Amino acid sequence: MANIGKDVLNTVKKKTGKSISERDIQKLASGVKRSTVQSEAELRKLIKQVSSMAGVPVSESTVNDIIGAVKKSGMNPNNMQQMMKMMMKK
Repeated sequence: MANIGKDVLNTVKKKTGKSISERDIQKLASGVKRSTVQSEAELRKLIKQVSSMAGVPVSESTVNDIIGAVKKSGMNPNNMQQMMKMMMKK
C-alpha cells in the first residue's frame, strides 16, 4: 500500500483534534480488499472502524452518504488515501 499522505493525517488531526499514526491507518487498510468496498455491510464496518479510530461519531446519514459516494466513484479499494480524503470531507 502506498504511504498515507501527510495531508490526510493532518486533516484527521485538524477535524478530530487527535493524532492518528500512519501505522494505525496502514494496519486498518491492510484488511481492506476489493470485496470490502463492494459489500455495503463491509464498507459500513470499515467506516465504523475509522470513526472509532478517530474518536468521531458518524451519523447513519453520513455513513449512507459515504457508501453512496464510494459506489458512484468506482473507487480503487487499493487507494486508501483517496478513501480517507473522501471520508474526511464529511
